[in-house]
Amino acid sequence: MFSKIYDKVKKFIKENWLFLVIIVGLNLLFWIDLPYVIYAPGGAINLEERISSKSNYESSGKLQMAYVSMVRGSIPFLLASYVIPNWDIEPKSDVTLEDESINDMIKKDKLYLQESIANATMSSLKLLNKDFKINKIHNNVVYITKEADTKLKLYDEIVKVDNKEITSLEDYRTIVESHLEGDLVDLEVLRDNKIKHLTAKVYNTEAGLKTGLSFITTYDLESDEDIKIKSKISESGPSGGLMMALGIYNNLTKEDITKGKNIVGTGTIDADGNIGEIGGVKYKLIGAVKNKADIFICPLENYEEAKKVAKKENYDIIILTDKTLSGIIKQLKDLK
Repeated sequence: MFSKIYDKVKKFIKENWLFLVIIVGLNLLFWIDLPYVIYAPGGAINLEERISSKSNYESSGKLQMAYVSMVRGSIPFLLASYVIPNWDIEPKSDVTLEDESINDMIKKDKLYLQESIANATMSSLKLLNKDFKINKIHNNVVYITKEADTKLKLYDEIVKVDNKEITSLEDYRTIVESHLEGDLVDLEVLRDNKIKHLTAKVYNTEAGLKTGLSFITTYDLESDEDIKIKSKISESGPSGGLMMALGIYNNLTKEDITKGKNIVGTGTIDADGNIGEIGGVKYKLIGAVKNKADIFICPLENYEEAKKVAKKENYDIIILTDKTLSGIIKQLKDLK
């Protein structure tokens, strides 16, 4: 029985060896990961399908979150980038931190997404003078320098520093700066649902006293509006914060700021409604135009680049920018 199966397999391989070699070779070409990534125009996510609340006012138009497509630098995709317009090759080192893998970058960006959802929620509720409650604060380590003298691991959650609860990276820096070079900072850390007590040594740099740690702060929020924002497992990064804030604001108010228009945009947001710079505005604008956007919104720092791309490509689209969420909302309300 087994000898017959073996003979058939052997015969098949002998008769089809060239085909099998080609298949294996092609698979290897796709799986070999070179030190590059490819940026390409993305698309837009309709936030009305993602955001819900008790008020849940509908809009006549669309508020959409622009995104960039990123492809791993395998040989076939790198070759394709030379013939496909607006597929741009970037060194992996330009999009990751020192010694950071692409997988670590993706994990970090998922935390940034959680942060942006919380910031979008807080900034829009503040603008509408609606109450909310922070039930819990999470500070997850996302980067540890080579110089750091600590047993912390990536994604550990810092609960207390020198027996004090902290609410942000700024709080942590203040505590570190109160120490002397060579001191040990006491850290209470949550890892795998267990509390650990660790330390990090303070060292001196040109920028001041450091411990070589960086973390992202996310929040568990509660409000009477019971706001929910759905996201897909493939989505990450902080650059959708501004559009999520606009989406929440529009969901909670009777006045429809879309006025029937298709609005696509990008930008980070903090808890006070300040808009921050993003990367890849070129690809997001191209994606917005492909999605037939009437208006494109971007941070002030990205505005000139967006205008330049629009002029070069002869795009018929309105581009808005501002430093704050309230400023963007005012401009949308003022549009005819």
